[in-house]
Parts: sequence; structure tokens; C-alpha cells
Amino acid sequence: MSRAAGHLSQQELESYLWGAANLLRGLIDAGDYKQYVFPLLFFKRLSDVWDEEHAAALADTGDKGYARATADDRFRIPEGAHWTDVRNASRDVGRALVTAFRAIEAANAKRLSGIFGTASWTDKAQMPDATLKNLIEHFSQQSLGLTAVPEDELGNAYEYLIKQFADDSGHTAQEFYTNRTVVHLMTQMLEPQSGERIYDPTVGTGGMLISSLAEVKRRGGDARTLGLFGQELIHVTASIARMNLVLHGVEDFEIATGNTLSHPLFTDRDRLRTFDVVLANPPYSIKKWNREAWQADAWGRNFLGTPPQGRADYAFFQHILKSLDPKTGRCAILFPHGVLFRNEEAEMRRKLVEADLVECVLGLGPNLFYNSPMEACIVICRTTKPKTRKGKILFIDAVRDVARERAQSFLKPEHQQRILAAYRAFADEPGFAAVASVDDVLANGATLAIPRYVKPVRATTSDEKGDLASTWAAFDESGREFWQQMDELIETLDATVAEEVVDVG
Repeated sequence: MSRAAGHLSQQELESYLWGAANLLRGLIDAGDYKQYVFPLLFFKRLSDVWDEEHAAALADTGDKGYARATADDRFRIPEGAHWTDVRNASRDVGRALVTAFRAIEAANAKRLSGIFGTASWTDKAQMPDATLKNLIEHFSQQSLGLTAVPEDELGNAYEYLIKQFADDSGHTAQEFYTNRTVVHLMTQMLEPQSGERIYDPTVGTGGMLISSLAEVKRRGGDARTLGLFGQELIHVTASIARMNLVLHGVEDFEIATGNTLSHPLFTDRDRLRTFDVVLANPPYSIKKWNREAWQADAWGRNFLGTPPQGRADYAFFQHILKSLDPKTGRCAILFPHGVLFRNEEAEMRRKLVEADLVECVLGLGPNLFYNSPMEACIVICRTTKPKTRKGKILFIDAVRDVARERAQSFLKPEHQQRILAAYRAFADEPGFAAVASVDDVLANGATLAIPRYVKPVRATTSDEKGDLASTWAAFDESGREFWQQMDELIETLDATVAEEVVDVG
């Protein structure tokens, strides 16, 4: 397949963008790369697309006023706020950047307000003119217009950068990165449709919304009819999410900045706004949250009860359930296994099971949370289950369906397909999937621990005696539930110690 002149291959594009980050090595912390590289990438893209559309309109009509109006139709770039204006600045480059950024944000207030973030561009001790000039010249080497880099390709490269920054910055990555193979599985399970409203209450950089967009396209739907919504606590991360969506060609979206638990921003009069699809990877087991306010929550999100102070998981869980459309609502939430069995949340879990909202509990392998060895699980809920699934919960044990290469864990396509097939079949599959009635789960103390329902298939020899390997495997399986609880306890202790160290520091 031939490429248009000037068109960058995906590998060339990724190498070019990562080269900008390499210019910052040793100057700032790796966790801060995104604050500088993403705004410059976005600024260059806006300017190049504007140039492309201006040139095409001018060539068609010869009318400069018409050409400018046409270029401004997508995003307005005011006089003096173009990439070339900043590139031509001989000194105080940081000030020139900030001036251009604020002018563009003001001219496109509805869609781009605050999108460039608040990095210290004018701090010459940290970001001297020479460094900024090097960054700008690096980005100036290639055109990032639509002809050279179509929206999907730039979006993919942007996701690549997010992943690279996550790898480079270590433990801070969980704030803005969720394993993409897990996200892809979650969106496939929920099957988002054209025209639906999709929401992520802890949106990070928007990966789950982008995955929903891609899934609708993959299934032949019209992605332009989707409404994409998200809320994010950290301002710079919310800005990255907005850039991510724009660079993927999304026009109908809204990313709000604020604390989802204390100040939910998607509301309709005295109620939470509801959505067809909710996808989320909430921060797990956070301790610093306003539990007292939750006991009398103004939005009615405490319908299952008030979570313990040391674990806000069920606060996020209830927020998500309350945000589901009463007829079409469905959600997929990535959680640590502890939400399935911890004693302190047993009463809330009992009410959840009695409400018949849980459709599937999927257990995944270890190391799929960023920089955490814990096993993850996905909980899928629906406000209106299909008739054949009412009063039932499917448990899937996919702990072994995980690959690990170069210290990264991920789900291969065959792992995803096996899980999807089991979810769609909604039937028993020895050693892998089991359907339990709500009554059975309640009789088990409302525990959703997967080993309680999906029993291992024990291999035996002809004389009914297993060899050493199969005997050990059976013993290992028999203790899975216990070891999951121990892993949860250790993770909690580690988090508590880390928090105390931070408080002391």
C-alpha cells in the first residue's frame, strides 16, 4: 500500500515524538515529561492543521479572508498565536508559548479552556530558552497536518507516548495509565453502540473513552454520534485527556476537572446525569476521602451503605451504579480482588447482590495493575439484565490467561477471545467459568470470591493418583482464596506504610 508524500509511518511518528522527550532527560523528572511534550505536540498539530486548511481554501478561492475563516472553523488560532510566531521568538520563548497558549484557549473557550495546562514554561532555571528552542525545532522537523498524520495514526502515537511516559516515570504512572489490553477487553464486553453516552468518572488520560470510540468503529458503527464524558481529579491529566480526544478526531466530548466523590460535575438538577456505558479504573483503597459527607450524600450514592474510611472502593462503585441509565446502563470496573470478599464491606456487597445488578465477575492474572503485583478483577453490572441472566452471576477465572514479556503483563488476543466467548455463552465451563444463582451467592455470605464458585479441574492418572505437579497444582488452587486475601492485606499494609512515610516527610 503506497503512502502519500510526506506521510509518516507509525514507527517514524512514534520515534519522532519520543525524541522530544529524550531532549528533556536529565533536566526534569520523567514524571513531568507529559506536562511539556503533550502541550507542544498539541500546539504543533493545531497549527499544522490550520495551515493545511488555510492553504486549501486559499488555493480554491484566492480569498484570504475566506481562507482564514475556513481554517478557523475547526479551531481558531488568533493573530500572533501560531506555531511559527513562537518559533520566531528570539528570547523569552517560555513567555511566548504561554501567551500563545492562553490566546488559543480564550479563542476556543468551549472546547479548549485550560487544555495546555500550567507547566512552568517561564521558569528559565528549569526550562531555559535553549531547551525550549531545541524542543520547538525538533517538533518543526515534521508536519503534523492531517495529510502527513491522519487522526487515528496520531491518536495511536499519542497513546504510545502515554505508555512510554508511564514506563519511564515508575510508580506515578497509575494516575494516568491503565493496561490497554485490559481496557480493550472491557469495551468489547460492554459493546458500546452508536449514539450512546459513555462516561469514565476517573478518566485519567481518556484511554477508556478512546477504546470505546475504537470499538464502535470496529463494529461498523458511527463513532461521530457518541457522547464521551469524563471527570478527572488532576488538572494536568484532565488536559491530557482533552488533547487525546481532540487528536483522535472526537468533537462531542466533555472532560471535567474535580473530585468525583466530593464534587461530581455531571449532574442534572438534583440528580446525577446517567449514561448508557460506564468504564472505570478507580484509584483503589484510597484512605483520604470525606466519609462523613458520604453518610448523608446529596446525590443518594450511599444506597448500599458507607464504606470504611480506609477503603473508598465502594464509594466509587456506588457512584458508578448511580450513574447508569435505568434501562440501558451497563458498567465494567477494574478493581483489586479485595472488593469481592473483604469482611468490612460484606453488608454493602449483600445489598449489591440482592439488587441483582452484578452480571459477571472476571478474575484476571497478576501484574495487570500498573506497577502492582496484585491480581485484578473486572466487575460487570447492568441495570436491566437479559431475561435469561436475571437472578444469576457468571464467574470467570482467567488468572492464567495472561502473558508476560519484558516485565510487562498483558492479555493476548486469544486470551481476550476466550474470556469474551465465556462471557457471551454465560454457561459453566469446568475450571474456567461457572454460573451461580443470586440465592447461592447470598447463601455463601454474599462473597464474590471467584475460587468459591469456579472449581479447579483436577488431573489424575489411571490409578487415581496424581503426579507431583498435578498434586501441587490442586493444593495451590485450593488455597487461592486464602492467598488472595493475604495479598490484599499485604498491599494494604504497604500502602499504609507508604502513606505514613509521605506524611512524616
